[in-house]
Amino acid sequence: MRQINSFRLAKKVLSRRGASADMLATDEREQTVRKIIEEVAKRGDAALRDYTEEFDGVKLSSLEVPDEAAKAATKIVDAGLLSALKLAANRVQVYHLKQKYSLLEESTGEGLGWTIQPLEMVGIHTPGFTAPLPSSLIMTAIPAKVAGVNEVIVTTPPGRDGSVSPIILAAADIAGVDRIFTVGGAQAIAALAFGTKSIPAVDKVIGPGNVYVTEAKRQVFGYVGVDMLAGPTEIVIIANRYSDPKLIIADLKAQREHNKAQVFLVTNSKALARQVKSQIEGNGYIILTKNLDQAVEVANRIAPEHLEILVKRPVSLVKKIRNAGAIFLGPFSPVAVGDYFAGPSHVLPTGGSARFFSGLNLSDFIKSNHIIAYSKRALEKARQPLEKIVGIEGLSQHAESVKARFQ
Repeated sequence: MRQINSFRLAKKVLSRRGASADMLATDEREQTVRKIIEEVAKRGDAALRDYTEEFDGVKLSSLEVPDEAAKAATKIVDAGLLSALKLAANRVQVYHLKQKYSLLEESTGEGLGWTIQPLEMVGIHTPGFTAPLPSSLIMTAIPAKVAGVNEVIVTTPPGRDGSVSPIILAAADIAGVDRIFTVGGAQAIAALAFGTKSIPAVDKVIGPGNVYVTEAKRQVFGYVGVDMLAGPTEIVIIANRYSDPKLIIADLKAQREHNKAQVFLVTNSKALARQVKSQIEGNGYIILTKNLDQAVEVANRIAPEHLEILVKRPVSLVKKIRNAGAIFLGPFSPVAVGDYFAGPSHVLPTGGSARFFSGLNLSDFIKSNHIIAYSKRALEKARQPLEKIVGIEGLSQHAESVKARFQ
């Protein structure tokens, strides 16, 4: 790991504005994804079958997984795993139900307010990679269901035999997913955005994927909503001389299990820095600060996906944190518990985008409608200032539409 001793240098090196390198499309990637999107929009299911055969090596006769397959999968998945998935799903549901009650409070102001409406249909991309990722499906589908989304659709790449992992199917059943399609990658994003004969067009596309999935989400944004453009995972740990180095080393190594992960230790302890540096090889940063206030400032500039605060009184620093996807307090709150079990979604902003993005939550699956109900008296009071503003902007008919109410 690289050690940075100068606070000024740390701020310069680690201040990130905009997407990480993985989120920025190369010309080749941009053109490849654009071609895929155009083909899916033009040829629909036929293009999906062709790309699935080309990229996944599978020739599919049907794109949709039968309804009964998910129920059947729950009978063949290991009972212990199934129980763990159900417990995790319950934690995610309870957490987001609490959020729902606060979001549904409406304005009590006279004549003004809002309604909260769930999205009608959401598409969730669940990666296949080399192992099934049921946690990603649970962390995205359950908040959508709690929000009241009418139909939740999952796309996931097929295995070499053309089937979907029974673990993914069981997780989909637990999460209440409505339909599942054996399509992944950029072509799945295109199908969800524009619709095909088999796959309906959705209101919003959610979920992680590789760089081509991310580029596809970028290109279809505007035709359809997207959650965020996620890059490589990352962690910042704020620690001092009272922190347990074994926990810091373990958590940095855990994050490094992910491909291209970025890891940072921010500390005011030279002894701790030396100890950690001797145990962690490869990419990463150890940043020495004068005190914990400087450590907080560095963390805010990095705006990490995961922020662990491993000092004696972590709560004392929380109010100073402005930018972080998820904050983990104390020695018994590792990132792993947030990734799999705690309740908040593990779909979090990366690459410094925690400056303006939140972690996936209920607000990603709802929209509000403004309500304005003026009385004649209220409109009369607003008439003079309204006409002054309209006069500056040169839209005289707007003023006339108000006058018409009093003639």
